[in-house]
Amino acid sequence: MKKLFVALAAIGILLTGCSGSPGPLEGTWAASGPMPMTIIFRPGETETMGVIEHVDYKADANTVEVTYKDGLMKGTSMKFVLVEPNTATNPMYTIRRVR
Repeated sequence: MKKLFVALAAIGILLTGCSGSPGPLEGTWAASGPMPMTIIFRPGETETMGVIEHVDYKADANTVEVTYKDGLMKGTSMKFVLVEPNTATNPMYTIRRVR
């Protein structure tokens, strides 16, 4: 029974970790550009205009790739390049850390 519990706990940890952390994007950001908005990056999800979407993150140096797993953006990826700790850009807009 103890082995089963340990195995299930390990599987749970692995599944939770699959979505990854937003790394340096974690937190609340304000986007400027054609459509100003607030984006919140949390482990495994983003929230924009009250809509929560499940995502995977892939961080590499100063770049974070966000791949949407559901919603309108399902199957698409968006790369954010951190130009400084509180500013990131992508082809559509610049975001600045709010908190």
